[in-house]
Amino acid sequence: MKFELSRRRFLIGSSVAATGLLTGCDALVENASVNDILQKAEALTMGSQRLLQAHEPLAREFTEADLSPIFKANGTQMPDSEEYARLMEGNFADWRLVVNGMVRTPLSLSLADLKAMPSRTQITRHDCVEGWSAIGKWTGVPLGLVLQKAGLAPGARYAVFYCADEYEKSLDGSGQYYESVDLIDAFHPQTILSYSMNGKDLEVAHGAPLRLRVERQLGYKHAKYLMRIELVDNFRGLWGGKGGFWEDRGYEWYAGI
Repeated sequence: MKFELSRRRFLIGSSVAATGLLTGCDALVENASVNDILQKAEALTMGSQRLLQAHEPLAREFTEADLSPIFKANGTQMPDSEEYARLMEGNFADWRLVVNGMVRTPLSLSLADLKAMPSRTQITRHDCVEGWSAIGKWTGVPLGLVLQKAGLAPGARYAVFYCADEYEKSLDGSGQYYESVDLIDAFHPQTILSYSMNGKDLEVAHGAPLRLRVERQLGYKHAKYLMRIELVDNFRGLWGGKGGFWEDRGYEWYAGI
């Protein structure tokens, strides 16, 4: 794991720390040579991890004694959205998670609906691409159970997560935060839709009312403020076509650790 994080820091380069992730990484990954290296490294990481997962499929889990006293909030800490503000004002009573796309039965699930489903609690380490880590306790419904409830249509390959927050205001919606995983990770037992952190309902800064936890990948894959999950067979119709907000800006799609 230390090797993987060190490799990523090397590939991204020390200039990122000096100029900031948004501007530094954008400039770096626009370089064709660097982008080619990143893509080859991603393929190597994904292939290696798929092989290792056949023998040790779970990310390490910890005990409550290991919980971090401070767990930083990654990314947006308050979505700039009138709809989100309205939902938050009502304590998310009107919030619904929509599941659609290549499914047999589209869903619209309330927070109560999700909490009524079988849950999983796990204490895991969150590794941020910025270099910090923290251990937290997460409770939520396994994503695989939600997808089973919806029923996958033939040809579905990816689950795409659309969020309430926008990093960049844009007319075409390309500034909306979104992420995706393939069905291997979607049905992994540690991939959950979490509504609780450290025994309490999620705080806004940590993604209330629902966030993705995909424990074998870096923090930017753990999408917060979930609004919709779409099952698709490719990313061609999604803005930059790379399967995620940061991926469209040059980050790895398979951010395994």
